[in-house]
Amino acid sequence: MTHVRHLPARAGTQADWPSWADADLVQGYRALGVDRPWLHQVEAADAAWSGRHTVLATSTGSGKSLAFWLPALSTARAASARSLLDPGRIESLTRRATTLYLCPTKALAADQLAALDRLLVAGRTRDVRVSTCDGDTSLDERRWVQEHADVVLTNPDFLHFALLPQHRRWARLLGSLRYVVVDECHAFRGVFGAHVGLVLRRLRRLAASYGATPTFLLASATTSDPAVSAARLIGVDPSEVTAVTTDASPAGRKTFVLWQPPELPGSDAPWSALLPEDDPWATPLALPRHVTRSADDLSPPAPDDIWGSAGDGPATAPASGASSPAFPGAEDPVALGELLAGLLPGAHPGPGPLATGEGSGPLGTGERFVAEPSDRPRRTATAEIADLLADLTAAGARSLAFTRSRRGAESVAATTRAHLLEIDPTFATSVQAYRGGYLPEERRALEAAIRSGDLRALATTNALELGVDISGLDAVLIAGWPGTRVSLWQQAGRAGRAGTDGLVVLVAREDPLDTFLVHHAEAIFDAPVEATVFDTTNPYVLAPHLCAAAAELPLRSEELDLFGPRTADLLAELVERGTLRRRPSGWYWTHNEQASRLTDLRGSGGDPVRVVESVTGRLLGTVDAASADSTVHDGAVYVHQGASFVVDELRLEDGVALVTRRDVDYGTWARWVTTTEIQSVDAEVPWGPVTWGFGSVDVTTQVLGYQRKRIPDLQVLGTEELDLPARMLRTTAVWWTAPAEVLLAAGVTVEATPGALHAAEHASIGLLPLLATCDRWDLGGLSTALHVDTEQATVFVHDAYPGGAGFAERGFALGATWLRATRDAIAACRCFAGCPACVQSPKCGNANNPLDKAAAIRLLTAVLAHAPTAS
Repeated sequence: MTHVRHLPARAGTQADWPSWADADLVQGYRALGVDRPWLHQVEAADAAWSGRHTVLATSTGSGKSLAFWLPALSTARAASARSLLDPGRIESLTRRATTLYLCPTKALAADQLAALDRLLVAGRTRDVRVSTCDGDTSLDERRWVQEHADVVLTNPDFLHFALLPQHRRWARLLGSLRYVVVDECHAFRGVFGAHVGLVLRRLRRLAASYGATPTFLLASATTSDPAVSAARLIGVDPSEVTAVTTDASPAGRKTFVLWQPPELPGSDAPWSALLPEDDPWATPLALPRHVTRSADDLSPPAPDDIWGSAGDGPATAPASGASSPAFPGAEDPVALGELLAGLLPGAHPGPGPLATGEGSGPLGTGERFVAEPSDRPRRTATAEIADLLADLTAAGARSLAFTRSRRGAESVAATTRAHLLEIDPTFATSVQAYRGGYLPEERRALEAAIRSGDLRALATTNALELGVDISGLDAVLIAGWPGTRVSLWQQAGRAGRAGTDGLVVLVAREDPLDTFLVHHAEAIFDAPVEATVFDTTNPYVLAPHLCAAAAELPLRSEELDLFGPRTADLLAELVERGTLRRRPSGWYWTHNEQASRLTDLRGSGGDPVRVVESVTGRLLGTVDAASADSTVHDGAVYVHQGASFVVDELRLEDGVALVTRRDVDYGTWARWVTTTEIQSVDAEVPWGPVTWGFGSVDVTTQVLGYQRKRIPDLQVLGTEELDLPARMLRTTAVWWTAPAEVLLAAGVTVEATPGALHAAEHASIGLLPLLATCDRWDLGGLSTALHVDTEQATVFVHDAYPGGAGFAERGFALGATWLRATRDAIAACRCFAGCPACVQSPKCGNANNPLDKAAAIRLLTAVLAHAPTAS
């Protein structure tokens, strides 16, 4: 355990039900236990009822759904009542007001449908017709929804591929559209967010053509600038959006623990036992003056700050710490302290970070960073999570354990059950895995079981990060940094929902990024959450949506402002290419193909692969097309709810993996190779010996084989070769070279070159979003000491989408500015060896190794010495 932070309880503030709220709905909410709403719910509902676009950005479990369903359902019931007042009068034949609900996942839509059904039954209101409609809905059911539904729950993909292209079949819904609810809108970021924003613009355009001007209601996690992000998503000015950000719901007291797994025994060198515990040659050094702080310094701490001054004796932590953005307030012990003390031996009892006089660096240096010797491995995060989950379950707690992969979720669940079998066999049945790829009915059953208490624990992927309603949990375990603070607080918010106390434990993976964070709590608790970043004017994203819009209804000149200032120029280019046809009345799509098929909102790369049991024909689940080669190849072990299956055959052409039930004592790990090949150089700029290039590249990944490893010790039992096709992403990239003379001038040795290039690559990917309005998850990269096409050390940064998305091109255009900002950001970071703020990446496929911060600064300085002064 490296740090314990106590997050205090928060009292709730209630308000009266709005006067306009439907009385039967209010009665239904009261029957479900909501006697009075929270203040933020009423503020958001009132703004929506008055016709203001509204975004509600509050913490997980704060009851955001009431804020949008109260005005939406009240409007639907009022319209329904008017139509029944006097069926014989022509003015009574008004359209029933409709609501369209959009969310990122089908699971969330199904959860909202179940919640709405409970509300309508409790309020005895059966005159509101609610239904989900997505790609799995049959044609007969879809026809009923088109003709009768008042509330339709779906996702942006269905809007893009089905509803908008076939809008005439949905004329009743669109012409009566009063509200559009966009749930979990913080999930719409990067290129995906830009796609969704353009889909919503197309929806607004079509609704207007049928005479409707819907009000948008958006629900978001706690993010930076929610009003600006919401306005950008729906295509309006921020002044037209009301943001409700003050959370008035009660929050239970929480304990947040940062945890680093212990070192594995027996990993020391054979002579290490002969050395004394204290190094007699170590001389305590004065702490560097630039990192010392007085104990009463309340300014935000830097990653390497030491509390107290040199020579003052042991440094002490400040009396109080800054609170997290999700749970503000002063620190206070939590009621789960007894449980914490029992489960986490040595738990720090008081508030604030654990005090340390030396810092976490080598003895005598006073440095506050972590130097991990490569020959001292630690227990895996999943093994540690399984132990903690078993302890929590045995103690009677209800818990979620978030893992980084589907394999991790199954592994944690299986290991936890094995631990519990040794205590009480009945405990083992109360733990299951929950992940993507399960059948919908299986997910619904697991959600119901954890709500009812039939299950005590779920090991899950981020499939449960979004707003599926699971409350009353005592603890959340998180295996590894989830990538963003928004995701971290979303997952942590599952603990102590409904105002109860909660425990959250973040367990570090064996990764420098995770290691840094669990030793630098301020980087987690004292930093603001990220903004939602996307760019709907990106021509790579906008062009196919302009084609889709023209196919739905010819584009008129007066509509172009809806899609942004670059629309006219882009339309002219599309006309020149023959994609659209210009007529005096507007722009037309004249091809036989469906324009909506020009783009995939999520860039998923194909339909999922079905996993089918060979003997029975039973469908077990699905696997994403992009990961099928590495997870359900021939001979792979596929684990489904604790039962192991071995893949007999992967039929890629049919999208099916055939499996047989078999108990095995091993798992399978795929081996693959990734290469980047330059296909065309579209632009090139020499900087003396350095070359900057931009062009088309093929990023190719191929699974070559797999290893069978015994569980749990992971001893390799055998290696098998596979004959699978290469997966190729044709995209655009920017690259720069570092010839031998530049490396020599920078003082970067052959041994240091890979770490210097890798660190520069990570930092440049992290800085490009500041110049290209994207998310770092929209980018990929490669650094190599010798690339076959350039014949020199090279750093590549590429768009992570087929055909490119314009980000690499922007980086090329601003090469000197971009690289100078990268160098300055690394140099300005006050860490010693690299941290998440400079050279470590949350999405590195090489576990952030090797990285050499100092060498990267020298290399970038040497490269920039050749940059044109005009840049």
